Amino acid sequence: MPGAEPFSFSGGPFGVLVLHGFTGSPASMRPLARAVADAGFTVELPRLPGHGTTIEDMKSTDWSDWSGAALAAYDDLAARCEAVAVVGLSMGGGLTAHVALEREVAGCVFINPLVKAVPAELYAGLEELLAAGIEEFDSVGEDIKKEGVSEGSYPATPLACAKSLFDGVAALNVKLEAISAPALLLQSREDHVVTADNGDELVARCGGPLERIWLEDSYHVATLDNDQALVESATLSFLERTLRP
Repeated sequence: MPGAEPFSFSGGPFGVLVLHGFTGSPASMRPLARAVADAGFTVELPRLPGHGTTIEDMKSTDWSDWSGAALAAYDDLAARCEAVAVVGLSMGGGLTAHVALEREVAGCVFINPLVKAVPAELYAGLEELLAAGIEEFDSVGEDIKKEGVSEGSYPATPLACAKSLFDGVAALNVKLEAISAPALLLQSREDHVVTADNGDELVARCGGPLERIWLEDSYHVATLDNDQALVESATLSFLERTLRP
């Protein structure tokens, strides 16, 4: 899809892995990745498997593919850099937590992250739809307050992929206390995709120091919304403190 290409930049000795969300693409994170690159960091923004092409492509992927790609991108950066921080939006925030649990990351930036298991009734409803042979549901993308802006997400949600996502997040949720790296949480007051208790979960359970900044004028895709400048400046400030103390 136009704008869904991955982004890569070879900068200084410190690396930043940037991860997009579920059914989205690098388009949602490209401005932030460019801002980080402009600050002199080495940056990798991969296009996660099954994303940014067609829904049919996505249906052949699951959490193991997305989390595996995130870890592979981290390992590639870590081989070239002195230290690496991870930045993620939505599912990318869950993947950020996953990478932080599996690797020695220098810091984490969570932007409206999905890190909490979904309610049992929602999960049961999803299973019922799948059992009935329903493969797709309404899109979860494009939750942006600013008019005229699109993240280029898929027009529908593959339900089997959503189930895999929820299973992956539930598995990492029980280990959140093991995240010891410093973290920044950027959370929208009004988010129609990820519930606010996901941020509360990080605040309550992350093992390392965590700062939360509330975004007052953005919906879920805050990286492209009215608080874009704040998201970028807060992220850069955190990265400077964390990677270049």
